[in-house]
Amino acid sequence: MAAAPLYCVCRQSYDVSRFMIECDLCNDWFHGSCVQVEEHHAVDIDVYHCPNCEPQHGPSLMKKRNNWHRHDYTEQDDGTKPVQAGTSVFVKELQNRTFASGDEILQWMPGEQVTQRYLESHGWQYPIAVSNMEGLGLRLPQPSFSVKDVEQVVGGDKVIDVIDVARQADSKMKLKEFIKYYYKPHRPKVLNVISLEFSDTKMADQVVVPDVAQNMSWVENYWPDDSFFPKPFVQKYCLMGVKNSYTDFHIDFGGTSVWYHVLWGEKIFYMIKPTQANLALYEAWSSSPNQSEVFFGDKVDKCYKCVVQQGTTLLIPTGWIHAVLTSQDCMAFGGNFLHNLNIGMQLRCYEMERRLKTPDLFKFPYFEAICWYVAKNLLETLKELREDNCPPQTYLVEGVNALISPLKTWLKREVTEPTSEVPDHIRPNRLIKELTKEIRYLEVRSGLGSQGEGPEEHHLCVGGRARRAARRLREQQELGPKVPSNLEILELHTREVLRRLEVGPLEEDPTFCPPVHGKFNMVSTASAAAAENPDTHLRLTLHNGRIIRDARRPGSSTASSPVKAGSERSSVGQLKSREEMKMESDQERQHSTMGGEEEPGHLSKERPTSPSTEEAIQGMLSMAGLLCPSKPDEAATSQEPWWSSPSRGSQGNSSSEAWDNQGPLSLGALSHDASPEADNYQYCDPSMSPPLHPSKRHTSNSPPVSNQATKGKRPKKGMATAKQRLGKILKMNRHNGVFV
Repeated sequence: MAAAPLYCVCRQSYDVSRFMIECDLCNDWFHGSCVQVEEHHAVDIDVYHCPNCEPQHGPSLMKKRNNWHRHDYTEQDDGTKPVQAGTSVFVKELQNRTFASGDEILQWMPGEQVTQRYLESHGWQYPIAVSNMEGLGLRLPQPSFSVKDVEQVVGGDKVIDVIDVARQADSKMKLKEFIKYYYKPHRPKVLNVISLEFSDTKMADQVVVPDVAQNMSWVENYWPDDSFFPKPFVQKYCLMGVKNSYTDFHIDFGGTSVWYHVLWGEKIFYMIKPTQANLALYEAWSSSPNQSEVFFGDKVDKCYKCVVQQGTTLLIPTGWIHAVLTSQDCMAFGGNFLHNLNIGMQLRCYEMERRLKTPDLFKFPYFEAICWYVAKNLLETLKELREDNCPPQTYLVEGVNALISPLKTWLKREVTEPTSEVPDHIRPNRLIKELTKEIRYLEVRSGLGSQGEGPEEHHLCVGGRARRAARRLREQQELGPKVPSNLEILELHTREVLRRLEVGPLEEDPTFCPPVHGKFNMVSTASAAAAENPDTHLRLTLHNGRIIRDARRPGSSTASSPVKAGSERSSVGQLKSREEMKMESDQERQHSTMGGEEEPGHLSKERPTSPSTEEAIQGMLSMAGLLCPSKPDEAATSQEPWWSSPSRGSQGNSSSEAWDNQGPLSLGALSHDASPEADNYQYCDPSMSPPLHPSKRHTSNSPPVSNQATKGKRPKKGMATAKQRLGKILKMNRHNGVFV
């Protein structure tokens, strides 16, 4: 393959993440950072001369300004073209306009009153203004915090998005370059920073979002920690704008609600209510080719002017159309969040973004994925309310009703579009079906369609749910700890065996793992007790291929006669060869067959059938060494529990026991701690298990894998489960001559 071409004075290959400019003379390309040309300055250059051509042909030629009211200031000012948004002429005209007072729509409230409970009870349809942030739970730096301080805590090399207001165009630059621009006595341009998200910087520790935004946020409440998709960070933004910065009319991405706090300076919001008519006009205006030439406030009935001064906090609900003018140098903090109060409006705004073909950079990250997570949680909420015989609140019913149709549409789109935002652990068809079922149940119950409860009924239901939870807790305490089933014990044992086998191949180290001589003691106290207990539910107990107890045939001598202590000790206390075990197994099968033929009466009443699932599990437990019979009194006094503390375990001479005491907490110990009654299901002595190699030892607590590290790596499907691999494990151990 041919070598990649090299560019610039640095002679490096092309990097899509770095801005480059072409020399109009030699046609070579140069990195803007290498030739000291910022991206927002490049548009002002008419003919660019690179450092190699500049000594011979002179400096670059700049564009000539011909107007002050067009994005392209090189256009001739003949008086026929309208003013475009963001230009200096536009800003002056905007400041001279008259608008309806913001007091008509603003709800001035004390901070302690703005709570999730209040908004759920009274709804959230209008912007809320708080003059003092006390009671909001909001924590911010002091008003003396400057843009220079932002550079120190965020880092000057962080690349940020900057808007050239006069052109309403976005470009990238380093934060330290913006700081230099900000402190210039004469600013050649009006630059605005509105999308500096700092959750991954040191400044995140200095800002705490309002309690209402934190408590209602979908991301904070419903986004799982083990999600395949990276968690969206949209709650902490720093906005730094100079005087006359302007952002044209827009709806925040995904219909999110917004909180703003002006740390110092002043901002003016021009707000339009999201009625059906206004939203339709907004979509038509956004898709028009002359959008920048039409002031959207003139197309609606009312546009409200809201002045947000220093120290004021503003909360804007879902779907409100607004433009922002920075009347003086300003620093503000803000954030976006989705919530349950206006799900239908949020979905409508998202679908509008799709129709307008909004770039992904300007949309809410993984909006569809979080909707699936929310749908799953709302389904659980509706089921709990139905069990408590409490009607859900109206906004929940309306939100779920609005969510079902988009979920169906997104699911159908999975076939045609390669990108999928359906979480792996969610069964979408079943989820949609159950949500539809819950809505139909509510409609039939109310008889009036999707109508929910009022505030008083909701609080009564909350008290009912609390009483129900307390009753469940009392019942659990009365019943005691849950006894694990045989299938759960088998699963735990299989995972422990898998953990040992997947560590790595055993090395023949005589100093670490000496050859085993003598007798293996595979007696388990708990297993013996389970076998001897007449009240046990075990119908079939095997050991080394021999049927110790068979409750399926009441007439069988094996099932009715007690096990002899001498034969038990001899059969368990030493290893048998494969030939002896096979012969004993054949004899046992013949004996059980003869026992069945001696009592034909029993055979006529209950014919022997194929082993059930429970019997198969019991047999596998016995083969795994989990149901080894022994003499109870001897086992209780002579055998040391293998899950004992390291000090007790060090009494033995087995190197494998000493090694196991150093390893991670065993599975048997977990089951023992979880339930006292689970002692009947402990593992055998771990000295029977092959020791782990020191270089292959697992860490006690593996650090969690971050979402970013697993991005693009989906979990493999089709892997064999632990139960399916048990047979293979036992077979491998038999071939190796080691009992686990």
